[in-house]
Amino acid sequence: MKNIIKNSLGSINISKEVIAVLAGNAAMESYGLVGMVSRRMSDGIVELLGRENLGKGVEVQVTENELIIDLYIAVQYGTKISEVANNIAEKVHYSLNKFLGFSPDKVNVIVQSVRVK
Repeated sequence: MKNIIKNSLGSINISKEVIAVLAGNAAMESYGLVGMVSRRMSDGIVELLGRENLGKGVEVQVTENELIIDLYIAVQYGTKISEVANNIAEKVHYSLNKFLGFSPDKVNVIVQSVRVK
């Protein structure tokens, strides 16, 4: 599994929830991001998540040889969406590599909403 680190002393298993919170925190530091939103959008209503619920706006998929992170976000009106999404993906790659020692294979940024801040 991609989220298991093995060494001579044993192995470290990093849960999906920890990866999701780290990715959410990294994304929140990006310019143009209003906030994370819930993965489940009901009736077209998008609810911004607070800092304590960042993991709910992130979906982590771990397979034998691949780590995929989906981030569901709301962007600020007037910003270039592609730039915001690219900055978020780069920040998540960098932060996960810094804190966990490995980076995701793919970071998908799904823009659910545009908000006036």
